[in-house]
Amino acid sequence: MRAIISVYDKSGIVEFAKFLEEKGVSIISTGSTYNLLKQNGIGATSVENYTGFEEILDGRVKTLQYKIHAGILADLSNPKHKEELSIHNIEPIDIVVVNLYPFEQVAMRSNNTNELIENIDIGGPTLIRAASKNYKRVLVVVDPKDYTRVMENFDNIDIDFRKKCALKAFALTSYYDSVIVEKFGYKGDTLNIGMKLKKSLRYGENPHQAANFYRVPLKKGLPNMVQLQGKEISFNNILDIDVAYRMMIESTYLNKPFMCTIIKHNTPCGVACADNPQDAYEKALFCDPISAFGGIVGINGSVDANLAKKLTERFYEVIVAFDFEKEALSILSKKKNLILAKVDKVDINSYKENKDIKSVVGGFVVQDSDYLDDFSYEIVTQSKPTQNQIEDLKFAWFVAKFAKSNAICFALNSQALAIGAGQTSRVDAVKCAAQKAKDLGINLEGSVLASDGFFPFRDNIDLAKSFGATAFVQPGGSIRDDEVIKACNEYNLPMIFTKKRHFRH
Repeated sequence: MRAIISVYDKSGIVEFAKFLEEKGVSIISTGSTYNLLKQNGIGATSVENYTGFEEILDGRVKTLQYKIHAGILADLSNPKHKEELSIHNIEPIDIVVVNLYPFEQVAMRSNNTNELIENIDIGGPTLIRAASKNYKRVLVVVDPKDYTRVMENFDNIDIDFRKKCALKAFALTSYYDSVIVEKFGYKGDTLNIGMKLKKSLRYGENPHQAANFYRVPLKKGLPNMVQLQGKEISFNNILDIDVAYRMMIESTYLNKPFMCTIIKHNTPCGVACADNPQDAYEKALFCDPISAFGGIVGINGSVDANLAKKLTERFYEVIVAFDFEKEALSILSKKKNLILAKVDKVDINSYKENKDIKSVVGGFVVQDSDYLDDFSYEIVTQSKPTQNQIEDLKFAWFVAKFAKSNAICFALNSQALAIGAGQTSRVDAVKCAAQKAKDLGINLEGSVLASDGFFPFRDNIDLAKSFGATAFVQPGGSIRDDEVIKACNEYNLPMIFTKKRHFRH
């Protein structure tokens, strides 16, 4: 048997090569891999000596040689192939051990085009694909973690084993190419998104659904989350944390010291801003303390001891923050199952580049990220909003953006008072929010109201006015905008149009 070994990541390769040598496998190797094997007493043959063709072009061409690839690709069940190998004095190659230049790692730290290009591996993927194509005869090993598995099964390696190794190898080259496409920003008719397993999850949205958590290359975000304590994180936890995380990132738009959001079933049930994290939390909780039970709390800053004490008074699944003070961690550690998740601050410009991908039967729909980074509006009523109302309308608009459509938010003093979300009728969203406020004894007098989509009829204004709303923000764009504006003018209430809708399905 004959093997070619050419690896950038050399972890475990000496031990693996020694094993192969002990099994009577002749080894061909390249460059630094060859030197390492020789230094450790392994009788390898250099590619140059094997092929009679020296490495050229600063190492760009070393294994790209017909003798190597004919040895890998030959189908020995085909008499013609065997004859041609004999004519050209070519020996079959039975094992290919290859891993690739670290393009992804380089791409994470550098935008230097020349450096990136030099870290695009050509010979490695070519060897891998050739061996994978001929998996019926050739074993391809691309992951140092698999060396032990190969050694344990070496005397019983069959076609199924080789096929699994080949498919893993094809997955590697596919992912590798997707990282290159992502880094250089290709936009065309094909969408190449490589994903790497972050972790397997207990189950999906429901116990009968299997689920995994993947990360995409070259992006900072939720896969970098550090779990500081608590039970194993679930699929639903991740979806809810994602909403909280997005609100934490986009809260820079609010220009407030602290923002707290409480998420339940992928939609906020309380949001507030304040000068310290404890007050922000207490104001957020005020909106809907019943729904907050078992929810996820997000803080766009550091959790301190005062907030930690308050958080231990109620049952939550997850606390997610940019940081946790040492004393806060000590306090929260008493809740053994409580998940504490520390997330990176993500630059808003990098955040904007994310794509929103949703699966449909047999495919995916992909859209640009929906984000808030300014508050542009037009006053469309005779009455003008006060500066305080503008601030509250801006805040309510932020909250409505993250609630499930149709979404309504009553707010006052940078605090959500009532949220109506996920309704099939917008007027029902208003009713839902107001009824919840009534049940909790929350007074909506003097509040402002935000709607994530346009008001289709004036009944929304009439109803919200009866509950105490004094100013409105909506995208506009309805064929009945004039009717809705007229209703506000009749009540002498201001309304502004943002001319931008924020549905969240």
